[in-house]
Amino acid sequence: MSETGSAPPQPSVGELVGEISRDLSTLMRQEVELAKAEARQAVQHAAKSGSMFAGAGVAGHFVLLFLSIALWWALGDAIGHGWSAVVVAVVWAIVAAVLFARGRAESKRVEGLPRTTDTVSKIPNALRGQEEKNA
Repeated sequence: MSETGSAPPQPSVGELVGEISRDLSTLMRQEVELAKAEARQAVQHAAKSGSMFAGAGVAGHFVLLFLSIALWWALGDAIGHGWSAVVVAVVWAIVAAVLFARGRAESKRVEGLPRTTDTVSKIPNALRGQEEKNA
């Protein structure tokens, strides 16, 4: 019989297992890299919102400080010397409100690891050869 018409040799079970092992290893490395990238992005957003909350806390502290000074001065003088401190306190209140609003908006942008969660959830079906269930 001629070898030109025969089918190519089939890979052995060991070769198939080795190929599956390499593919799984590659898949896991890719998932870890994706998780790292998503975690970095989430940490950046969390740090930004945390600093905004910290700024709002400092500004809120100044609101209390200047309102207390203004009230003290106004009650002590009963004329206009203390009202300049009230204006400063109102400015700090506005700063605190803006920083808090920005911090809250940034904290809502923190999503976690959505793509990693999605792709990792598809691995069991892929291992069973049922990728169509991942759609």
